[in-house]
Amino acid sequence: MALAVLAPTISRSRKLIVQNSSKVALKLLPDISAGKQADRKYFAIFVSFVGISGLLFLLFINTILAQDAFVLTHLKLQAKLVSDQREAIAREIDQQSSPESLSKKALALGMKLSDAPIFLNVDKPSDQTESVRNG
Repeated sequence: MALAVLAPTISRSRKLIVQNSSKVALKLLPDISAGKQADRKYFAIFVSFVGISGLLFLLFINTILAQDAFVLTHLKLQAKLVSDQREAIAREIDQQSSPESLSKKALALGMKLSDAPIFLNVDKPSDQTESVRNG
């Protein structure tokens, strides 16, 4: 029976505890005023601006690197073309300096084939060269 008498006071004390605890909980949180909301707004705008600026900067650098890649590809093609031209010139020189080509050019200039070719020995002096020196 004592419990039944105390029941209204227990429910009333619960309400007081809930009210007092909510006041204490609200005291733990800072007071948010209009000025602090404005500060957060400007900070959010600043962070967004920095993020967008960073992305635009990365896009700019990526574009520059892509242009350099195109230039590099073009230069490689030019280098290959120059190499091919160099090889063609070397083949032309080899063809024009071949013995067959030289003999045809010599005949065209009016030179005649020798029936008895004379070879000079540069290592040892021969009797003919000594007689030419003495004579």
